[in-house]
Amino acid sequence: MSNEQINTWNEHQGKCLDSANGFDVIECNLCKFIHIVPLPSTKELEKIYKHEYYTQEIPLYIERYTEDLAWWNSVYQERYDAFENLLPSTRRRILDVGSGPGYFLLHGKERGWNTLGIEPSHHAAKHSRGLGLDVIETFLNEEMIKELGTFDVVNMSEVLEHVPDPKKMIEIAHQLLSPGGLFCAVVPNDYNPFQIALRKSCAFSPWWVAAPHHINYFNFDSFSNLLNLCGFEEVFRESTFPMDLFLLMGNNYIGNDTLGRLCHSQRINFEKNLLISDQKELKQALYKAFASLNIGREIKMITRKI
Repeated sequence: MSNEQINTWNEHQGKCLDSANGFDVIECNLCKFIHIVPLPSTKELEKIYKHEYYTQEIPLYIERYTEDLAWWNSVYQERYDAFENLLPSTRRRILDVGSGPGYFLLHGKERGWNTLGIEPSHHAAKHSRGLGLDVIETFLNEEMIKELGTFDVVNMSEVLEHVPDPKKMIEIAHQLLSPGGLFCAVVPNDYNPFQIALRKSCAFSPWWVAAPHHINYFNFDSFSNLLNLCGFEEVFRESTFPMDLFLLMGNNYIGNDTLGRLCHSQRINFEKNLLISDQKELKQALYKAFASLNIGREIKMITRKI
């Protein structure tokens, strides 16, 4: 893609980085982060996430999530530990937006948290209710703010890359939080140095561009700036394991489900063995160091409402 190409769609304008599935990926001058154009309509997104996502796009998602549940619970334990270290013991009400199969909420409920989920997929919401969880089957919108009340934590894991207006979604989270409440978000770390290296040295195509399912593409700086613009102060950042390392070492799992699953299992073993050997602080320091270099498959940030 030529560096000279500038694309304009409505008020959005910026350098075109890639094209995929009939969409262009632009470095938007208005939004200050990378996203696709044209932006999908609300009706298109409802069709994808209410009906297709868990039944067509990710047919094995819940099954594999359950297989990896011990590892996921170690991830959730660290996250709830962070929340509890940052809040007084009287503040334990959490909203998980895009709550999926519900295991993040279940972990919190078992720790004594008052939990609520919002999930547009009927399949995922039904699974969550089967776990005894309170889940509202819809998309989060402004009209829900008064009826939901306020929360001490709002969590959005792998949600903001999917919505056409992530700024509006973050602003809704801000309104739902009580004073000093926490907003935790996890998004993919895209166009990162390892991905760029793979394009230059190994002629990889931009496999992380998944339009229209992934609309927005953040890095640590653009995501932190967006959160700050919406009234949040960053209190914690780290990355997740840089899965791109496997690709750089010659294990091309792109489009190879068997190899991808093997690489994922090796990543789980790496983290599990650090935790078993009482190296939790080393693991956290490593992932914070990765974040400082904009390396890691995902961005994880905890911010406080100001």
